[in-house]
Amino acid sequence: MWDDAFPSFLIGLREGLEGGLIVSILIATLVRAEARSRLPQVWTGVLAAIAVAMSFGAVLTFTAASLSATAQEAFGGTLSVIAVAFVTAMVFWMRRSARSLSGELREKVTGALAMGSGMLVLTSFLAVGREGLETALFLWTTARAAGESAGPLTGAAIGLVLAGGLCWGLYRRVLKINLTRFFTATGAVLIVIAAGVLGYGLRDLQEGGVLPGGTAYAVDLTGSVDAGSWYSTLVQGVFNLTPAMSWLQVVAYAAYLVVVMTLFVRGVRATAPAAPAAKPAATAGVSDAETAEPAVSASEPAAMTAEPAVSGVDSAVTAAESATTGESDTVEPVPVSPALVAASAAAEAGPDASAAPAQPVVDVSAAGRESDAAPVVRRRPGWVIPVAVVAVPAVLAGLVVALARPKPAGDQTVAVSETECGKGFTAPEPGRQTFQMHNTGGKTSEVYLIDPSTGAVYGEIEGLAPGTTRDLVATVAGGTYAWRCVPTDGKAVTSKAVRVSGGGAAKPVVPVSEQDLAAPLKAYKTYVEQGLATLVTQTRALDDDIEGGHLDRARTDWLTAHRTYASLGAAYGTFEDFDQTIDGRPDGLPNGVQDKDFTGFLRLERGLWHGESAKDLRAPAGQLADAAAGLRKAFPAQDFDPGDLPLRAHEILENTLQFELTGDTDQGSGTNLATADANLAGTRELLTVLQPLLTGRAPKLLPTVDADIARLQKLLDAAHDGTHWTPVDQLAATDRQRLNGATGQLLEDLAPVPDLLEIRKSA
Repeated sequence: MWDDAFPSFLIGLREGLEGGLIVSILIATLVRAEARSRLPQVWTGVLAAIAVAMSFGAVLTFTAASLSATAQEAFGGTLSVIAVAFVTAMVFWMRRSARSLSGELREKVTGALAMGSGMLVLTSFLAVGREGLETALFLWTTARAAGESAGPLTGAAIGLVLAGGLCWGLYRRVLKINLTRFFTATGAVLIVIAAGVLGYGLRDLQEGGVLPGGTAYAVDLTGSVDAGSWYSTLVQGVFNLTPAMSWLQVVAYAAYLVVVMTLFVRGVRATAPAAPAAKPAATAGVSDAETAEPAVSASEPAAMTAEPAVSGVDSAVTAAESATTGESDTVEPVPVSPALVAASAAAEAGPDASAAPAQPVVDVSAAGRESDAAPVVRRRPGWVIPVAVVAVPAVLAGLVVALARPKPAGDQTVAVSETECGKGFTAPEPGRQTFQMHNTGGKTSEVYLIDPSTGAVYGEIEGLAPGTTRDLVATVAGGTYAWRCVPTDGKAVTSKAVRVSGGGAAKPVVPVSEQDLAAPLKAYKTYVEQGLATLVTQTRALDDDIEGGHLDRARTDWLTAHRTYASLGAAYGTFEDFDQTIDGRPDGLPNGVQDKDFTGFLRLERGLWHGESAKDLRAPAGQLADAAAGLRKAFPAQDFDPGDLPLRAHEILENTLQFELTGDTDQGSGTNLATADANLAGTRELLTVLQPLLTGRAPKLLPTVDADIARLQKLLDAAHDGTHWTPVDQLAATDRQRLNGATGQLLEDLAPVPDLLEIRKSA
């Protein structure tokens, strides 16, 4: 989480400091102008800016969630590129404008005071609103890149709180920070981070089908870098650099970093402050003591309010102004002009007062006598505008989210029965849809949303019981759709097809039947039968070694036989009790490794590598040879579920990661990596027989998996020399991390296989 927090912390600190300084200068200017009653208008504008920023973030979050997976990638990539543009513009703007920010804002506030309360609210809103929108966009982008929101939100919150504390310290003049240097340093870091966000955004656009080159990798370190290690996670979280990057990502990252950083550094040098000029005689002698004179009392003539402000508040104003320039020790107080005070007074008095001629001071008693004739002016409650500026953006955001989401097809209930399927089904709108499927029949049914021309499945519900209603979620695009219902022990019923107009593309799964898996199953069973024949020969040789007392030879033959058995992983579920006898672990046995039921390869491994005699090992060796022979004889008649093949493509390596690469099953030989190598060979064989089915359904999957397998094979090959394998616990930490990372990546890429090749009754 914390590695994802740093970029958001930096943007929260920087944007918060920019917005906070602006608010400080606005407040200080009003205080100097003796217009404290106008401060609520500033806070109203700030509140409106925060409400708009939060509403913008909500719109991004909830509208993206209603898109298809491909559209989400394209949407996220586009906004990532926009975020980079905003951050880049912000960095250069602050570098250029920091030294003149206070003066520009003071001029705007002067004009706003003269024009009324609405303009002051608008001034503060525009001054802070840009920072809020940039922060919301950057936070959404970083949260999406991180895959979680806790880290980015936590980092941003810490940054904003720290920025608020710094602004308060600068305003109260208890801190002195050279903000020019601060914005320069953070600007350089943000440029590096923005380069990573740009690369991530372009990768999203490639995965969303907007840009080409998604499989053309310029850098692929997944075989040598563990993606789950702390350092890899840190680099990915902070800089968005991943072990595998396409050519487009690398070129864009490098070009952005070189061009933008060069321009930034040149701009910093060009705007370096010159030596301060001599102060004018009129102000050169102003000392801190003079700026600390008491405030003008209320009883003094009004004309004195036009003099340079000399109260303690004035020094705070000076601090806020000088903080922006980064020269807090050299900036002199700026006097408030009579026009500014007059404008403030006119604005507070209202539009009528500004047009009326100046009147002499009226005696209080006279004013009281004349009050009966004065019109009664009703003031609106002070809470109305603050509530409105929060409620309006929230309501608008809610409307945008509601309108952007597709109309749920769940508003229409789709009926399912043995004789009628899809009653009430009408053409849905394109997008992600939720259908309410209600079984009105008397049998449990499988329900599928299909393309009737190909039978491809867009969504499904398994085991919809009579009288029940369940949601079916699917992404709908332009095309033809129908419902197919398959009741238990009944015939499939297909609804009338409907045509959906619109763009986009949904990715259906072409269903697989048992017949489709018949040829792969036959080929794999042949492979297993050949492997079992080899296993019988090898276990008999192992038994003969031990019977003859040749324990050194037995250790070599043990490893050969064990690797043969480990390569048959996809058939383990078919081997019934033979698997426990042949390769069972001592886990769960009452006496562990000393239990009488601890048999097979691991029992012999413990004895061969822990100094047991040939006499003690004869019984376990003979038992293993008999079990192998029994399995070979029983296997042709065993029930091999064809649905096991797609499942085993993933599960073989799951067991490898859990047991072999942790050393959990090692009983002394230190050959877990040899077993892992055999498991990989078995996975490769299984994918070979499944290739015809996978190629048509996921043409990009097998090339990716093949690259993963080659990467893992290379790491395993480096872990042995001839017949000697490096024990897992003796691997270097980096080598072990790479093995785990490569296996994990292969598992991730194999994960879609069970769903792609699941046997469906709709086929």
